[in-house]
Amino acid sequence: MSERPSGIIDIEATIICEKDSHKGIIIGKGGAMLKKIGSQARREIETMMETRVNLQLWVKVRKEWRDSEILLKNYGYDAGEKYRER
Repeated sequence: MSERPSGIIDIEATIICEKDSHKGIIIGKGGAMLKKIGSQARREIETMMETRVNLQLWVKVRKEWRDSEILLKNYGYDAGEKYRER
């Protein structure tokens, strides 16, 4: 995250998924789903932060990331918490 002199906040975020097929679903046909996700997220962030936001999203595949304590920690999850699939 960084803030421009104009007050606009630039946010770069990555959506992590486990399978290539998940990546395709998240991106959607012609990027339509990723655009929808990004637009809605941007509006919610702007409301929360009370300023304009430029949100850039990427989607990456990290196989079995949920089973890796190192990756969970890198993604901000507490290693002491128990995680379960929903």
